[in-house]
Amino acid sequence: MKRAIGITRVGLDLGAPHRGSALAPAALRAAGIASLLEALGHEVAADHEIAQDAAAGPGLDSGARHLAAITAVCAHLADTVERALRAEQFPLILGGDHSLAMGSVAGAVRHFRARGHALGVLWVDAHADMNTPETSPSGNLHGMPLAVLLGHGRAALTQLCGAVPALAPENVVIFGVREVDRGEDELVQRAGARVFRRAEIAQRGVEVCLAEAIDRLRSADAGIHLSFDLDACDPDVAPGVTTPVPHGLDRREALAICEQLRRSGRLTSMELVELNPVVDAGNRTVDLALHLVASALATDATAQSSAQPTAAHAASTRPLSSHRMADGTRRKEQPA
Repeated sequence: MKRAIGITRVGLDLGAPHRGSALAPAALRAAGIASLLEALGHEVAADHEIAQDAAAGPGLDSGARHLAAITAVCAHLADTVERALRAEQFPLILGGDHSLAMGSVAGAVRHFRARGHALGVLWVDAHADMNTPETSPSGNLHGMPLAVLLGHGRAALTQLCGAVPALAPENVVIFGVREVDRGEDELVQRAGARVFRRAEIAQRGVEVCLAEAIDRLRSADAGIHLSFDLDACDPDVAPGVTTPVPHGLDRREALAICEQLRRSGRLTSMELVELNPVVDAGNRTVDLALHLVASALATDATAQSSAQPTAAHAASTRPLSSHRMADGTRRKEQPA
C-alpha cells in the first residue's frame, strides 16, 4: 500500500550517557532514506527536523538529567506526530536516543485516543527502559521512556499525552530484552507488559514469538507503533549504537520483525533510535537501519523487487566525526 510518509528527524542525545546519536538523522538522510522511500512507492509528504538545545546543562534534577531540554524536544515531537496522523501521514521518526519515544508515542496516543481508539506499542530493545528517577543509577532519561509512557516518572513527561498513563500495560510488548537494571526489574514485573526476552526468542524462534506479540496487542484497535532501538541487535550486526549489549538479534531476525509486522497490516508509525554514527563501522548500522525501514514499509509491488537498499545508499554516508568512543560494552544506565 502506498503511503504518505511524514519523516521527523530528531537530533537528540542528551538522554544518553554518550554523545553521537544526535548525528544519526543526518547520517540516514545522507544515506538516501528519502529516495529509498520513494523507490518503495511512497510519497515523502513532510520532512521535519527537531534539534535539542545542545548548550543546555543537565539541570538540578539528578534523577532526570536534562529534563527541561528533553521535555521540550518531546513536546515538539508529540505535536509533530499528532499533526502527521491527522493529515493521514505515516510518521517515521529517525532518532536520536530513545528518550524521544516519550514524545512520539504521546503524540500518537493523543491522536487515536481523541477518536476512541487505543494504540499498541512493540518495543524492540536490548533494555526494558523502565527505570524511574528513583531507580536509575545514572538519571539518563533514555533508560526511562517506557516507564514514563506507563505513567511512572516526572509529571512534565508523563503528562505529554494528556491523560495519564499514555499506554495500558496490555497494549505494550517488550521484545528482545537481555539487560534489565536491578532497580527497574520490580517495575517491569509489576507493570504487566508482556516481555519476550532474548533467550525466549532464540529458543522458540522470532516468527513464533512475534506472532504472539501481535496477537497480544489485538485489543489495541488503532494499530501498532514500532519503537525499534538498534541496540536490540547484536553488536556484530549493529556496531554503531550507544549502548551495545552482546548476544542480540541477528540481521535476519531484525528484518523478520519489520516484515512480519508489515504483513500484519497493523503498523501505524515507526521510529528508529540509538543509531550512533560516531561509533559505526563501515556504515554497517546505517545500512541495517535502511533495510529495516525497507522491510517495514515495502509495498506489495516492491516487497520482492529491486527497490531495496543497496550498497550505494550506505556508501553515500561519510563519517560525521573522527572522534571514536571508548571500546567495550556500555550499559544504558551508565553515568555520563
